[in-house]
Amino acid sequence: MFHVEQIEMFEHYDIIVVGAGHSGSEAAAAAANLGSKVLLVTMNMSSIAQMSCNPAMGGIAKGQIVREIDALGGYSGLITDKTMIQFRMLNKSKGPAMWSPRAQSDRVLFSSEWRSMLEQTTNLDFWQDMVIGVIVKDRRITGVKTSMGHTIYSKAVILTNGTFLNGKIHIGKKQFGGGRIGDPASNGITEELLELGFETDRMKTGTPVRVDGRTIDFSKMEEQTGDENPGHFSYLKKDKLTKQRSCWITYTSTKVHEVLKLGFDDSPMFAGRIEGIGPRYCPSIEDKIERFSDKTSHQLFVEPEGWNTIEYYVNGFSSSLPDHIQVKALRKIAGFENAKIFRPGYAIEYDYFPPTQLKYTLETKLIENLYFAGQINGTTGYEEAAAQGLMAGINAHLKLLEKPEFILNRHEAYIGVLIDDLITKGVDEPYRMFTSRAEYRILLRQDNADVRLTPKAFELGLADETRLNLVKNKTRKVNQLVAFLKQESISPEEINATLLESETSPLKQKTKLASLLLRPQLNIGQLVQNSSILTNYLHKHKLDEDVLEEAEILVKYDGYISKEKEMADKMSRLDDIPLKDEFDYQRLQSLSFEAREKLSKIRPKTIGQASRISGVSPSDINVLAVFIGR
Repeated sequence: MFHVEQIEMFEHYDIIVVGAGHSGSEAAAAAANLGSKVLLVTMNMSSIAQMSCNPAMGGIAKGQIVREIDALGGYSGLITDKTMIQFRMLNKSKGPAMWSPRAQSDRVLFSSEWRSMLEQTTNLDFWQDMVIGVIVKDRRITGVKTSMGHTIYSKAVILTNGTFLNGKIHIGKKQFGGGRIGDPASNGITEELLELGFETDRMKTGTPVRVDGRTIDFSKMEEQTGDENPGHFSYLKKDKLTKQRSCWITYTSTKVHEVLKLGFDDSPMFAGRIEGIGPRYCPSIEDKIERFSDKTSHQLFVEPEGWNTIEYYVNGFSSSLPDHIQVKALRKIAGFENAKIFRPGYAIEYDYFPPTQLKYTLETKLIENLYFAGQINGTTGYEEAAAQGLMAGINAHLKLLEKPEFILNRHEAYIGVLIDDLITKGVDEPYRMFTSRAEYRILLRQDNADVRLTPKAFELGLADETRLNLVKNKTRKVNQLVAFLKQESISPEEINATLLESETSPLKQKTKLASLLLRPQLNIGQLVQNSSILTNYLHKHKLDEDVLEEAEILVKYDGYISKEKEMADKMSRLDDIPLKDEFDYQRLQSLSFEAREKLSKIRPKTIGQASRISGVSPSDINVLAVFIGR
């Protein structure tokens, strides 16, 4: 008889990342690029970083997050640039704090490019399997168990399970398990975490029908083209987009709403079969009809799924109504009269873990070296998930090396706002980022994420010297251009015709270029067209559009930026006053009852964080400050 030698299937890893969605992919890449030995476990290697919902990245505030991920050395921006089929800068009619890049991507290409990037990442291994449990010893994570019967050991674990934990799909009265349509749900992890003392709850999200583009009459819709001069997400600028695919706009009507109402009796949402909380800012079409009953129509965006596919995504028509009702209503919409669908819309309900159970690093408070990132924390959106994955991957690596944790403050990044909101305020609905959530949004613009964050990425080891020098070079050029604009003047003869055309008062004498830029009616492009001295300066120094844009913002909004920096400095002083984790808030009877309860549960790290907890009043903060002698 031959002796069959037993081999070790798996080595001991530094970090195991469970799930390869947007969060898991960024987590695995960050930790591996920093030098940890990482295993990425996914149920399906063919759907890494899959765009399960709409085929787009960025948007209001989300575009800023993608830029921040890129500035920190993440992959989302690079891959969006490689796979985009349309680019638009949103909110250009508003101030620069609101400008937000958004791109339509080729869904299939996006996933394959992510896989390719991960496969080229050193220190990263892959395993296709379902994780069904975690291994914990003395309140510390030591590995995971899989459905194939394997036990895989590691020093840290990052759970990024998305919508898969006990996922249940609803289409009318039909219910079946699944993490998304076509993929099974993940069972076992929630139950184990509950036994370990974690709190859990249910959330819901949804997705619309996918339509055969050959059956759409686009002549009845409004065309939405990309920007004439398309931009990019990554600060490592590559080739520009030379061709784009259009999106289209159409509308529902009272006839559409009447048909949809026929399915309300079979709606899992109205019948109470869905217990999870749905996203208020991205409701299903039936929810919109119910909540906004005074509206006779709702706008829909018809988005192509890629360069070479006939599949279209109907943004704004998310539904869990019976499939025949969805099709009947769809065919009442202008342009969809003869529509055929690839698959119906559906709602999905899944487990999440309230994020107040986490530290700023996204490590759980209950189990050491166990991290949660993405929709498991009650967020919605690819961008929010990717940001959390990046931060969890960085911090898991740092913790294993006993290095200081990496935390971004609210005035430093939208990512800082996101994580602070999650762990301090918790969630009562799927959380998505908006510019209004950031009190320092004029500091957190999409144009300056590299200036804000790439030096930090360099210190971590995620950005190399070449990348840091790009930022330093850009900053130097911007500062020099700002100084030039403040120093050089323009004559009335050069600019008055443009001023009159722009309906702003003409000059009577030479005026500094920077002073003219303060006028809301003027932009730097108009100054370039009229000032020969400025045109010569730009040509001589070979300045690109990014430098011009940032210089213009720094001049035009200098007062606002200075004021916001001052406010941020004041608030950061509160964040410099630490609170001990073991502090007994219950013995401070001067605190309100609600404050004692909330502070005892959330265990804020600083007075600043305590001040942002819902239910903790300014007078409670004064009591805390007095007690600790401040």
